[in-house]
Amino acid sequence: MPNKITAYIRESRDELKKVIWPSRKEATKYTMLVIGISVGTAVFLGALDYGLNIVLEKVINR
Repeated sequence: MPNKITAYIRESRDELKKVIWPSRKEATKYTMLVIGISVGTAVFLGALDYGLNIVLEKVINR
């Protein structure tokens, strides 16, 4: 069992050496993109929820 764990760790380390890591500039750009899309989605869903809430209140209060 210890040989399998050691082999797994060694193979994982070897695979990580093959990874092409993004530059700091790329990582920042992609992070801002994800944050922007998340905020945009939150605003859209919030507005949709607000609008549907108003419509539902008008239907219920008839």
